[in-house]
Amino acid sequence: MEMITVVGIGPGKKSLMLSGTQEIIDKAEIVIGSERQLSLFKVVPAKKVVFTRLAVLKKIICENFEKPIALLASGDPLLYGIGNWVLANFDPKMVKIVPGISSIQYMFHQIGLSMNDCYLTSSHGRVPDFDFLLRHKTVGMVTDAVIGPIQIADAIKQRNLHRTIYVGEMLSYPNERVSRFNEETVENRKYDMNVVIITNEG
Repeated sequence: MEMITVVGIGPGKKSLMLSGTQEIIDKAEIVIGSERQLSLFKVVPAKKVVFTRLAVLKKIICENFEKPIALLASGDPLLYGIGNWVLANFDPKMVKIVPGISSIQYMFHQIGLSMNDCYLTSSHGRVPDFDFLLRHKTVGMVTDAVIGPIQIADAIKQRNLHRTIYVGEMLSYPNERVSRFNEETVENRKYDMNVVIITNEG
């Protein structure tokens, strides 16, 4: 019987979650997530646990392993999400993964671009191999504050290539912003909670 349920909650908007998500939260004795994630649900305060670091998360789960735990995961838990970490650190037989709509998937639909044969990746805590990535016609990437739209545009220019760069910020939230650039026109500014799609439309 699963004791840890990793619940994909999608890109952020409550209507984009799978039906039955609230029921999973109601049945759990402990619900773990960030402040933002927890705010999306009706959760009895005594059940809420806020975490910020993986070391803390592992300690919380180990101390409460005999209780039904729901761990909230933004996007899809197994697409560069917390579900991969849970499966690597705990017995998979004790883990259930509930899928969610990933922010990359949502972004492709917002711009009306097919996901067929695209390459999906993330720059969180890693330096992408741009020589490899830019061999693909279309790349979907979750980015961070270190390697985001500006750095991606620079990598394209350094290789004398031309690409269309779509940037989605705060996807599914009221202040959602979707922009279309090329490697020369990416704006030099801060990008909030963003996903980048790089495509060779030529």
